[in-house]
Amino acid sequence: MNTAITEQKRKAAYDGIYNRYIKRIIDFTITGIALLILWPLYLIISLAIAVEDGTPVFYRAERGGYKGRPFKICKFRSMVKNADKIGGGTTALNDPRITKTGNILRKTKLDEIPQIGQVFLGKMSLIGPRPELLRYVDQYCGDEKDILQVRPGITDFSSMEFINLDEIVGGDNADEMYEKYVLKRKNELRVKYAHEVSFKTDTYILFKTLSAVFKKAFGFLFKNEHR
Repeated sequence: MNTAITEQKRKAAYDGIYNRYIKRIIDFTITGIALLILWPLYLIISLAIAVEDGTPVFYRAERGGYKGRPFKICKFRSMVKNADKIGGGTTALNDPRITKTGNILRKTKLDEIPQIGQVFLGKMSLIGPRPELLRYVDQYCGDEKDILQVRPGITDFSSMEFINLDEIVGGDNADEMYEKYVLKRKNELRVKYAHEVSFKTDTYILFKTLSAVFKKAFGFLFKNEHR
């Protein structure tokens, strides 16, 4: 009986009005305003990438999406061209594939802002489980399948816990370290979000993320941390 009640509560979260309708309206409104304000920054970053390493300025790769439908995530390119063919899918500490401009973008999280456009179009949400590589999504089982019942997001519980992911996986065998020490915990946090999605949860994650990102960016830009 208790198990049935728990499953009902979980389903009520990701199948409720907020996740299905209200959340999308909030995403559309906020990102629409953000795109109008941020377009000059998009141009500046695009120019910086093109001057250092040519085009394309965007990095696009398939990830697991809402309701299990794959989509191509979009970021500002922070690595050399064809980085996927040179190394693994996980970025290692001091990864040699990262460009000088890309290093700045990663430390300040500005490489992620093209996803604002994907939120506007409904491919993603501002808050939601970080989209994962398809080879890992295909391995979802049990409660992990609930992750796909909410739109993938720019930030979630795991984004805060693993904001310095490259330092956690280290400089050698990054993919192996990610699979061994990070993936399971990330999935637990993704499931946690799917089971607790609400306006209150989203507001909490948003402000915690902004605080963490500003702290990380300030440390990098003004205190020479992790340069």
